[in-house]
Amino acid sequence: MPARLSLERGECAYMTEERFRELSRSGGEERERLRRMAAEWALDYWEEIPPDCLDPALVERIPVEWARLQGVLPIRWEGRIGVLTADPSRTVVLDDVGRLLKADVTPVVAPLRAITAAIERTYAHGSTRGNLPLGHELASEALPEEELIERGAEDLLQVSRQAPITRLARTLLLEALQAGASDLHLEPAEDRLRVRIRVDGVLYDQAVLPKNQEAALISRFKIMGRMDIAEKRLPQDGMMRVRLGDRKIDVRLSTIPVSDGERMVLRLLDRESSRLPLDALGMPGDIRATFDRLLAEPHGLLICSGPTGSGKTTTLYAALQRLDSRRLNIMTIEDPIEYRLPAISQIQVKPKIGLTFATGLRHILRQDPDVVLVGEMRDLETAEIAVRASLTGHLVFTTLHTNDAPGAVIRLTDMGVPPYLVAAALRGVLAQRLVRCLCPNCRTFSPPREEEKALWSPFQIQPPVQLPRAEGCAQCREGYRGRIGLFELMVVTDAIAGAIRAGEGEAACFRRLAEEAGMRSLRVVGLERVREGITTLDEVIRALGHGGG
Repeated sequence: MPARLSLERGECAYMTEERFRELSRSGGEERERLRRMAAEWALDYWEEIPPDCLDPALVERIPVEWARLQGVLPIRWEGRIGVLTADPSRTVVLDDVGRLLKADVTPVVAPLRAITAAIERTYAHGSTRGNLPLGHELASEALPEEELIERGAEDLLQVSRQAPITRLARTLLLEALQAGASDLHLEPAEDRLRVRIRVDGVLYDQAVLPKNQEAALISRFKIMGRMDIAEKRLPQDGMMRVRLGDRKIDVRLSTIPVSDGERMVLRLLDRESSRLPLDALGMPGDIRATFDRLLAEPHGLLICSGPTGSGKTTTLYAALQRLDSRRLNIMTIEDPIEYRLPAISQIQVKPKIGLTFATGLRHILRQDPDVVLVGEMRDLETAEIAVRASLTGHLVFTTLHTNDAPGAVIRLTDMGVPPYLVAAALRGVLAQRLVRCLCPNCRTFSPPREEEKALWSPFQIQPPVQLPRAEGCAQCREGYRGRIGLFELMVVTDAIAGAIRAGEGEAACFRRLAEEAGMRSLRVVGLERVREGITTLDEVIRALGHGGG
């Protein structure tokens, strides 16, 4: 173990509590002391750690616990390997780092607080394959039940001293989060346990584990999620929180019995990724300007529509963050609360005790709200309350599962909301999808094929001479990295409101009127993204299908 290197050479492997407090002091006195020490040793002093010096691949041989306790971190700097330290006099530890990396290292002095933050960032994006082999190596190891007990939040980076199944569970979670996954799937088969992760909306294989690890691994996750490990016949839901460095991630767990065992899905909800500003969602400039104008309305109903997983909640959260929560009373009712928002009161639906969307919304309206977010309009009662609330001086946000913006009007009237109320309350509908972005490192271009040219002709858009293609490299998955939104914004004009009152029952009518007012369809926006080289035609088809519109 690296920690023993210093012990063998007569130096304490861990900082003493007094030394840690001394190096952790803040303020000008501490900065001046470090500057003097750096000058005395003829070393560089950094007040802040440049992000481009942090290299996750460089720390694979150094356990995170040892780096934290020693207060050191290797970096790449000016073509050399350096090591951040708050105490260059501890030369034995610096020698140990060089021995582990098999390289000469140059000390760089920095405050311990900055080094600690850099350690968390670097290890959170590193690899864990060296810490734990997945698969048959663990098949014969015993699983003491007492070692499965969980206390407090999990630190996923700290894996080296845990029981085998505990380490396996943490490693699977850590690798999923480092890959940017939204879900982790444990899928039992007759002779194995298949592990898959969903990245950018697509499932990828992560590992295949022996069948004899299945029960212990599922039980471990159940304990972490405070679920009943003895109940294997009924579906269960659970919730836990884990830490990845300084990031906090909420995890929703769901199990269901299947023919070959218990199937489990873990939904990974990263708080930081949820609080995206509207600028980061990829809205075209004209749509963004119109949407901002709708957000400035004092009252009315705004609907975000699309299928599950299309980013509706993220968009609405971004919209709420645009509002002035210091001057407005903003409240939400959701099922479930996916992310915590500062300065906003959020209510979790609990149907078992009678707290439904409808009952919760009624009580919210007695709390003097200015803005209300209704997680989803699932029934007529909720829809009518939300519509009437928007007519009585409240700005109401909600979601609907419809394929496009005009379809939201049809859905409301089909639910039974009177057309005259819909026409009076509705201000706009934002339909959206998510498509994967091309990796800029490996994307290629080639002329469009004849069948691809035909996809552009219905929209009177000339295809580009060279279409972008996904290639694939070590920095991406299948040629894609990250996602961006496609948006279709229908503003309810006087003409559309008149058609709603008149009982027009065809979405095509509302689409025609909206396009006459300047709305661009999801498919047109998608083709624009292809022309810009942001995504591919295949990805637009995957998100929207081959249909029209």
